[in-house]
Amino acid sequence: MIQVKEKRDGKDFRIPPIVINKNEHVVIVGLGKSGLSAAKFCLQQGARVTVSDAARLDKLDPQRCRELERIGVFLESGGHSRELFETADLILVSPGVPLNTKMLIEARLRNIPVVGEMSLAAHYLRTPMLAVTGTNGKTTVTSLLGEIFAACGKKVFVGGNIGTPLTDYLAGPQEMDAVILEISSFQLDTAINLKPRVAVLLNITEDHLDRYESLQDYALSKFSIFKNQNKTDISIINADDDESRRYLENTTSLRHGWEVRSVLFYGKSGTFKKGAVLRVKKVKLVLDGTSQKEEIFNLAGTRLSESPNLENSAAAILASAVMGCDTEGIRKGLANFNPLAHRFELVAAIGGVAYVDDSKATNVGAVKSALDSVQGNIVLIAGGRDKGGDYSPMAKGIAQKVKALLLIGEAKERMAAAFHGLTKIEMVDSLEDAVFMARDMAVSGDTVLLSPACASFDMFESYAARGHCFADSVRKLTVLKKSL
Repeated sequence: MIQVKEKRDGKDFRIPPIVINKNEHVVIVGLGKSGLSAAKFCLQQGARVTVSDAARLDKLDPQRCRELERIGVFLESGGHSRELFETADLILVSPGVPLNTKMLIEARLRNIPVVGEMSLAAHYLRTPMLAVTGTNGKTTVTSLLGEIFAACGKKVFVGGNIGTPLTDYLAGPQEMDAVILEISSFQLDTAINLKPRVAVLLNITEDHLDRYESLQDYALSKFSIFKNQNKTDISIINADDDESRRYLENTTSLRHGWEVRSVLFYGKSGTFKKGAVLRVKKVKLVLDGTSQKEEIFNLAGTRLSESPNLENSAAAILASAVMGCDTEGIRKGLANFNPLAHRFELVAAIGGVAYVDDSKATNVGAVKSALDSVQGNIVLIAGGRDKGGDYSPMAKGIAQKVKALLLIGEAKERMAAAFHGLTKIEMVDSLEDAVFMARDMAVSGDTVLLSPACASFDMFESYAARGHCFADSVRKLTVLKKSL
């Protein structure tokens, strides 16, 4: 991870804000949605722009390629040439590009800045920023915050790792009341001088260990969202999250250069003086430490009343309140919100069996949360591309609740070894076959749960495509039942 704050002669030294100067050569690595947006923004600043992507031309999005040609940006495909990178004044990397790529390492050795789009915020963003990160729940919380702000009559831009790249907003008139960003660990790794007005850390569980050397490195990346905040900013942390609490208690880690002066917590314990306390289907908000200023948000009867959305709601309530949203507007936003697709989404109930799409659960922590949320027995469909994590945190839930575990994808052998002896395990060739097998195993009152704990890229182009396949397979069960 790029170190953005150093100690020189006992004083803090910050790298200056990233500025795109006229006629500078900016090389953008990766032609994803954010790469194309960054190219347009840099052109707007008067820079000379080149895009470089490791994929072959026939594997790239043809519409994006045509758009680059239209705006006059050269595209290098099929690899990264040393000659191109040596001519760069600045390199902007897309989030999915590993920072240990040879060309990027050599560029840093030549003192060429290697940054991501979030680094542009320090100089170009004129709107208050609320930033959300965490292993699980960040898309839900970011979207929920957008709903709450809208219900409070505020104009907001919602984007970052979700939906629209930040550079789309930076290129426009910036007329919103707030910018709400989902920020991944990959984006934080290249976020020079990022300084949110409010920063939220939801949780830290093992994820992306195919890219990070250890959980500690991954946690350090997540906590870097706070590193440039000062006493006028607010940090919000989940007090119930084991890894976040462990990091906070580690005084050695706290000397890595980031400082947090104004911290609010949310969680079940309520031992903190100010923050949001979780109750059964309710969230109690206390912002001045006195019972006279408590606000109760009753989520019973809404789609946010159960874990993990109860915790997600607490984070969103706290963050929106400190950003000036009124109580009634927050309540309206909570009532209006529909949880996002492929996140513990009920697809159908057939013969008393619930079929639940939790395809977004691409890591162990998300699956553990899903298992905790289900009452009754589970037929669990899991597997996909392994991400290098430890599967053992799922073991207790599998032993207690999972009557059968159906494994698909590249990780099925490793997962079968991890859960051997805990439940019945079947290896299955396809997701559709797993759904049909689950139908034969489940009885009324059971839940068939797709919660993979793995990435989708071995069999599908995205977790959404995997979720759609699951839903389509369940719909075939419905048609089959009607035809019998």
